[in-house]
Amino acid sequence: MGMMFEAVGQLRDRCEGANDICYSPPMRILPMVFLLSFGFAAYAQTISADDAVRVKEFYRLAPQIEDGIWPGWSSVADPLLLITPTAEFLIHFPVPPPDDFKPANDGFLVRPRRFPTYLQATFPAFGPPSVIAIGEPSLTASKSSTPWEIVLMHEHFHQLQYAQPGYFQAVAALGLSHGDQTGMWILNYPFPYTNASIGKGFAALRDQLLLTIGAPDGEKFDSAAKRYLAMRRAFFAQLSPDDRKYLSFQLWQEGIARYTQIAAAEAATHYHPTEAYEQLPDYEPFSGDASKLRASTLEELRTVDLAKAGRVAVYSFGGVEGILLDRLNPQWKTEYFRHMLTTDPLFALRTR
Repeated sequence: MGMMFEAVGQLRDRCEGANDICYSPPMRILPMVFLLSFGFAAYAQTISADDAVRVKEFYRLAPQIEDGIWPGWSSVADPLLLITPTAEFLIHFPVPPPDDFKPANDGFLVRPRRFPTYLQATFPAFGPPSVIAIGEPSLTASKSSTPWEIVLMHEHFHQLQYAQPGYFQAVAALGLSHGDQTGMWILNYPFPYTNASIGKGFAALRDQLLLTIGAPDGEKFDSAAKRYLAMRRAFFAQLSPDDRKYLSFQLWQEGIARYTQIAAAEAATHYHPTEAYEQLPDYEPFSGDASKLRASTLEELRTVDLAKAGRVAVYSFGGVEGILLDRLNPQWKTEYFRHMLTTDPLFALRTR
């Protein structure tokens, strides 16, 4: 797999809205040509008390909910790079980090800032394992601590995806890079989002997906699901082989990551945070706004326009397909990683 270089300006364009992630493709990123204008001398050597509390809360929350969502999730490495305006703080990195990191407080390592503060992404920044790279809540699309914790679960799921044996080889085998050695093709692949026929088919499929999700169990759901599966096959059949592979890949990766984010938000409604977390100035209960992610994703899907949204459409669409899979076949997760980069076979496994 080729190396990837991303300029800071390119990363800025990848923030996917209020509920989504500022995404980086899962490839090794070369050192970025980015220096603070005032040099490396003036940066914080210690992490703030509030930032330390937030990061430690993630490492307390994740073990309590992750294996209940994806069996074995807790076995994956979970390093995190917190990006502040002047410095980056690394923790839970299992192998020696780059030499420019120095010991800080509270178990963190620190170096001058290299990445943009709005970033919410996961990639092998220092070689494997993949690292969650994320700015402070107020500087990202999360805005406050509790939604930020749930976004961390989304990013942590990417760590599980990327850690699968053969993942990177499977991405290369898609044959979609067309010579791009930077990895940017994952974001910039020329899918025909503005094609009128494809847009019309996507809108019809979206509407049937929402109808199916809203149908009560029993005959009405079975009928709606049967129609959805037929429409889904027909929609994918009208795509070119490369476009079909690309959309399937995006739904498998980002769509199911959104589904997992929803599942984490709902699991966290029963989580009891530490007193230190509750004392944060932007504290919100986990039973509050985070638990509304399912409803906001459904609403996002209702209004999504493929031509306008582009790749961003896969987040809500794939997230809701994950919810549908829970009803079609509650055992689908046992097959998810056996079918790398596509959810198509999971719909064929329907057991109802």
